[in-house]
Amino acid sequence: MNPQAKLIFITSLLLGTTITISSNHWIMAWTGLEINTLAILPMISKSHHPRAIEAATKYFLVQATASALVLFSSMTNAWCTGQWDITQLTHPTSCLILTMAISMKLGLVPFHFWFPEVLQGSSLITGLLLSTAMKFPPITLLFMTSPSLNPALLTSMAILSTALGGWMGLNQTQIRKIMAFSSISHLGWMTIIIVYNPKLTMLNFYLYVLMTTTVFLTFNSMKVLKLPTLMTAWTKAPSLNAILLLTLLSLAGLPPLTGFLPKWLIIQELTKQDMASTATIISLLSLLGLFFYLRLAYCATITLPPHTTNHMKQWHTNKPISTSIAILTTMSLMLLPISPMIPTII
Repeated sequence: MNPQAKLIFITSLLLGTTITISSNHWIMAWTGLEINTLAILPMISKSHHPRAIEAATKYFLVQATASALVLFSSMTNAWCTGQWDITQLTHPTSCLILTMAISMKLGLVPFHFWFPEVLQGSSLITGLLLSTAMKFPPITLLFMTSPSLNPALLTSMAILSTALGGWMGLNQTQIRKIMAFSSISHLGWMTIIIVYNPKLTMLNFYLYVLMTTTVFLTFNSMKVLKLPTLMTAWTKAPSLNAILLLTLLSLAGLPPLTGFLPKWLIIQELTKQDMASTATIISLLSLLGLFFYLRLAYCATITLPPHTTNHMKQWHTNKPISTSIAILTTMSLMLLPISPMIPTII
């Protein structure tokens, strides 16, 4: 892609995100979402592969529908209450339509079907943007409207997202699809707590972005797109593979790694809200996700490729690990000790 064009698209992404997260008026928030959608479309379809074009088309149709629903929800609310302010969303029908629209934007169950397909048709770096930066504006809108939303509906969608995200990721062999289902599963954890403690949702989102960025950049550095390739990639960068093992376990939420911190705080908050049964269900469902993270980790570091068949081992490269991956990995593994500071922030 032309560097000037890439610069324009990335600037537009930053502009759209900034407009949405800093606006109080629904029309401005909608404008930011539209700018974001139009900026990411050329980045999805840049390879000109039929699958990339298909992914861009699916993404456009879903996001256009979700944006129309956001506009419809805000207009219905303005018609009934006279308020265009984002935080003043009080009409029940508007709240329901907005929940649907944001779920489509984020890829929450039952509006999740587009996300794995779009991610599979994109490159790893575009997939990283779709999994992290593109979810920031919708989750900010969810954060601002959280007092008005229906807790029972959000809890049901969250549990379904965690269940389906874990269950559908079990039999995948494509790395990008596994990361898509991982994202759906994590969104379940973020959504379940948004009504009771919105700041905890944002903390979970930031840590999810940190860990997902590390994993995507590591895969991109190793040029890995599917599990069989991952099995032979250990010869190329052994130290990076060993670090990837720990990062994947952190993403799964195992103590004493960073990924355990948001899960721990969410379970604690749910218990305080007399939702111990819900906390138990979502914790058990996250074991499904743990299985495919362990499979990824196993393929990355423990499995040696079979010696009975011909296979190509990749050349060992002495190329040093990039500074950004090193910093992100350290943060992905070692932020649990800051947990005593969290109650002062939240």
